[in-house]
Amino acid sequence: MPGRLEAGTDEAGRGCLAGPVFAAAVILPDDFSHPWLNDSKQLSESRRMALRPIIMEQAVAWAVASCSPAEIDSMNILNASIEAMHRALSALSVQPGAVIVDGNRFRQWGSVECRTFVKGDGRFANIAAASVLAKTERDLYMQRLAQQFPQYGWDVNKGYPTAAHREAIRLHGPCPHHRKSFRLLPEPSLFDLP
Repeated sequence: MPGRLEAGTDEAGRGCLAGPVFAAAVILPDDFSHPWLNDSKQLSESRRMALRPIIMEQAVAWAVASCSPAEIDSMNILNASIEAMHRALSALSVQPGAVIVDGNRFRQWGSVECRTFVKGDGRFANIAAASVLAKTERDLYMQRLAQQFPQYGWDVNKGYPTAAHREAIRLHGPCPHHRKSFRLLPEPSLFDLP
C-alpha cells in the first residue's frame, strides 16, 4: 500500500500449552531490507535474535503486546491472538495508515484499512519483522519463566506441546501459566488402560 505508513502484524505462541500469546506490530522504512528477514519459523533462533535489535533500531515504529493464559482461556486462542495484535497496533508510537496481517482471520482495528494474507510472514517484510519480534519476545519471556518453573523445560520447548513437556505435566500437574482450555495431555489410548 504505497504512500501510507503500513504496519505489519503477526503473533507467536498460538499452539503452545503454556504462557501468553504474543503479537508484534512493525512499520518499516520503505528502503529496509535484510537478507535473513523471513517468517520467523524459517529462521534459526540465533538469526532471529540477531535480527531483533536490527528491526528495533531501524523500524519507523514497533510494539509488542500479549494476552495471558487466563485471557486465552476466557476468549479462546483466535480471539486472544487478534486482541494481542490490536494491543500491539495501539501501542505503536506512529499511527499507521494501513495494516497487513499474517493469516486469514482478523477483526477491524479502528478505521484503518486492514488486509489479511495467508503466509504473509514469508511475503512482506513488515509482517516478517513482526513475526521475528513476537517470537523472540515470547521466547525470552518463556526462558525467564523457566527459571521459576524448571520442571517443564520451557527454556527448551518454550511451552510448545513436546513429548517432554507433556510428560512433565503428567508428572507435576499444570501450573498457573498453563492454558486450562487446551488439551494438556493427549487422550489415553486403549493400550494405556489397565
